[in-house]
Amino acid sequence: MAKTTDATRARAARAAESLARNAVDSLPEGELAKKLELAESEGRALRVKLGIDPTAPDIHLGHAVVLRKLREFQDAGHRVVLIIGDYTARVGDPSGRSSERPMLAPEEIDANAETFQAQATKILDDDPQRLEIRRNSEWLEMPLADLLALLRTTTAAQLLERDDFAQRWSANEPISILELLYPLLQGYDSVAVNADVELGGTDQKFNLLLGRDIQRAYGEASQAILTMPLLVGIDGKRKMSKSLGNHIGITDDPAEIYGRTMRIPDEAMAEYERLLLPEPDDSGGEPVRGAAAGSADARAAGNGTAARTPAGIPARDAKRALARGLVSWLYSPADAEDAERQFDRVHKEHEAPEEVPDAVIRAENGLVHLPAVIASEFGESRSHARSLIDEGGVSLGESAVQRGEYDVPLERADGALLRVGKRRFRRLRAG
Repeated sequence: MAKTTDATRARAARAAESLARNAVDSLPEGELAKKLELAESEGRALRVKLGIDPTAPDIHLGHAVVLRKLREFQDAGHRVVLIIGDYTARVGDPSGRSSERPMLAPEEIDANAETFQAQATKILDDDPQRLEIRRNSEWLEMPLADLLALLRTTTAAQLLERDDFAQRWSANEPISILELLYPLLQGYDSVAVNADVELGGTDQKFNLLLGRDIQRAYGEASQAILTMPLLVGIDGKRKMSKSLGNHIGITDDPAEIYGRTMRIPDEAMAEYERLLLPEPDDSGGEPVRGAAAGSADARAAGNGTAARTPAGIPARDAKRALARGLVSWLYSPADAEDAERQFDRVHKEHEAPEEVPDAVIRAENGLVHLPAVIASEFGESRSHARSLIDEGGVSLGESAVQRGEYDVPLERADGALLRVGKRRFRRLRAG
């Protein structure tokens, strides 16, 4: 029996070390290994929780950092519990905020939740034995007596220890009771789904630790926690966010993913590679990590004046390999090759892509309103579309659209190639 126990403990320690790779925190120290050891001795899988509030309609690579870690737990035989926070999204997570979040309409939350659930399975294994998807409205729509019992688990002093709350408190800035309630609701999610482990970004550390306290208050074993780094956006400065426009969406088309990756600052490449691409020995095929190292020919093509990675690879070659790796992961190697070919066609040869989607346009009084077309086709606001036109970033056919030229005759637009920025194209067709 002792040998079996020692062997189980050793396997658990190795598994914990592997699963905690790239994590910022694995707390309490040694707890993940204990959970793995106990699960093996009981012949069961761990329940590994992640909660995502559907405050925006799409998942980007910042979310993918944690989703990829969840997939590692699935591949190790454990069960992921993905909680779509349709109820907590009504409250708004105050993490990292200097003011209260605006409240979303229930219809918007529901629509976002549907999108999140569909997109998450692009990364996660959707086998029901490995993935359980829940909405926390199932248990948070609770009677007042149950809410009061939850409130008794935590003191105001505990909540005000949070950095963002403490800073706002010291600056005499308002903190709503609703915001103070959020960490308790997130902690109760762990109670409701019997979480063994919870993952989140580093900005969630307080909430994850509080979840342990709330589980204990309800007589449950406390979860181990892993926090993952926050991925910087393609601006290289701020956390990736769709609202900041510095994101790469996991369902963006391959050419868009490739092109936006090429905008990442050189110094941020290693972090993208480390957090999003597999190690060379576990990719199941051609290695994609190692500055997505590029070919020998590409390395030989570098010159003394070109920026280089620490491995000596020209930074542009490394970035192209990173872009190929991301598209291969989210789509396929063939899509990656095609995206690179289209990128070169647009940026090196200054030509339109070989295949350009059509956009059906309609005229009013013989005129086509270009900001409306751009907003519809590329997900921009009309005001931003007008700004792009005014800044010279939009062309129609062979000529740039002039400042203030928002409406153009249908005969000019029909059949013309619309170019927005450097990489976005549509062939306009009258409908």
